[in-house]
Amino acid sequence: MSLGRILVVDDEPQIRRVLRTALSAEGYEVNDARTGEDALIAVREHRFDLILLDINMPGMGGLEACSLIRGSSEVAIIMLTARDAETDKVAALDAGADDYITKPFGTPELLARIRAALRRLPTSSEGGPELVRLKDIEINFATRRVSAKGNEVRLTPKEFDLLRYLMANPNTPISHTKLLQAVWGPDYGDQVEYLRVFINRLRKKIEPDPSNPRYLLTEPWVGYRFVLPEKT
Repeated sequence: MSLGRILVVDDEPQIRRVLRTALSAEGYEVNDARTGEDALIAVREHRFDLILLDINMPGMGGLEACSLIRGSSEVAIIMLTARDAETDKVAALDAGADDYITKPFGTPELLARIRAALRRLPTSSEGGPELVRLKDIEINFATRRVSAKGNEVRLTPKEFDLLRYLMANPNTPISHTKLLQAVWGPDYGDQVEYLRVFINRLRKKIEPDPSNPRYLLTEPWVGYRFVLPEKT
């Protein structure tokens, strides 16, 4: 039984062959694409659980491809980059990636990143509410659907799980490490930039005024807190 379907996008044939062989041996079904343009076609024609997307490719680069894919799909995306600068990593996350991995990398590290990207909190995680209404926002955790001002809001699985964990522990500051390990897994904890990017993305999607958040508040030097107004 397949563990999931993965699309490998890289302009180097040897990398595509190595990744296809390694991932297939672990039980994943693997397709590949040579360019960002080919990746967009593949995503339109097939359903994938995860995309491994190289950041540096001729023609359409990985960041542009990631942004375009994210505009219409909730598929998990891991960016592959040869650069280790924080600005490059943040750019990948800003484009909509769930994670990134720096070349060269070993198979165990890649497999761990894939498991983390595909990791989902159970629907009843932390015993939180199944349905939450906040003025003009409705969040249905049973169906994993969010609407704001009557319009459905598309959240990636990681964005949804982060929101769910915060709302399951309302009005309580939660540390960066605890959030990262709860949503991404026990191998995470120091990647504070992940949370900055994902919280900003959530604010843009659910806050009435993202620059002056009402619900998703930053706790300086600690983490984040979701403000759940008391019913009157």
